[in-house]
Amino acid sequence: MATHTEQDILAGLGDIIDEIAGVPANEVTPDKNFVDDLDIDSLSMVEIAVAAQDKFGVEIPDDQLKDLKTVQDVINFIQK
Repeated sequence: MATHTEQDILAGLGDIIDEIAGVPANEVTPDKNFVDDLDIDSLSMVEIAVAAQDKFGVEIPDDQLKDLKTVQDVINFIQK
């Protein structure tokens, strides 16, 4: 299985979030909270999760999605 670097994941998430939620990729940094900082709603989060699953080949169960509050949370999840 390919291991993704934090930078790869961040860049990929930036592209996904830009495409789905219209947040510029350069604003997607590890410390950002999806809801509070990036203003992403739960429906968009589901779309982002699906796109991330496809891009990185990971499964993000719905019950864990709600615990992924920040960009770093998603990076950590994908890396484990």
